[in-house]
Amino acid sequence: MKKLLFLVLMALPFLSYAQTKPYLTLADAERITAAAEAKAKAEGWNVVIAILDDGGHLISLKRMDGVQIGSIEVAQAKAKSAVYFKRSSKVFEDAMKTEGGSKIATLPSAVGVEGGLPIFKDGIIVGSIGISGVTSAQDGIIAEAGVKGY
Repeated sequence: MKKLLFLVLMALPFLSYAQTKPYLTLADAERITAAAEAKAKAEGWNVVIAILDDGGHLISLKRMDGVQIGSIEVAQAKAKSAVYFKRSSKVFEDAMKTEGGSKIATLPSAVGVEGGLPIFKDGIIVGSIGISGVTSAQDGIIAEAGVKGY
């Protein structure tokens, strides 16, 4: 009986633990992907859509028909940059165009190409989206449509 009581008391902190911060679910990622894909299709653009969680881990990846395989890694890199730095990858693209902006290229995981956006819920970062396959400005338009779909 003492062992059982001891085990119950030891387990209480773990049993009472609950996810209290917002997070991105698979259903959320699929909804964001669908919104981004709808915008891409409406414009006639084929892209790769990567959705990451708040730790930079892949939740979903969609490669539309005909997209070059290099865009798979680029979309993920844009999304990783957005989640790691909590800002659009376009911020780095713009900064690289300024004097001394080449220093941005030395930052680990910073991608200076538009198409990566952080995703927030209740002011807390829950993940990111990265798009690659067309021009960086077009990638950014699709990423924005995806975030709006959240």
